[in-house]
Amino acid sequence: MKSSLVSFATDDSVPALKEHELPMAHLAYGAIAFCVFLALLAVLWSFRNTAGKPRSQAGRKIDH
Repeated sequence: MKSSLVSFATDDSVPALKEHELPMAHLAYGAIAFCVFLALLAVLWSFRNTAGKPRSQAGRKIDH
C-alpha cells in the first residue's frame, strides 16, 4: 500500500523542470564581485589618515 504522496511523486502528470542557464560563466560572478571589492577598497584607501590631519593655520595673524 503506497501513500498518496509517493503515488503523486511517481505520477507522470508532473512536467519535467527546465534548466535555466546563467547569462555568464559562474567564475565571472566571482570576478565581478572581486573587482567591486577592490574598487571599494581603493575608495577607502583614498581617505586614509584624513581624520588626523590638522587644518593649516599658516598665513593667519594672531593678535594678542
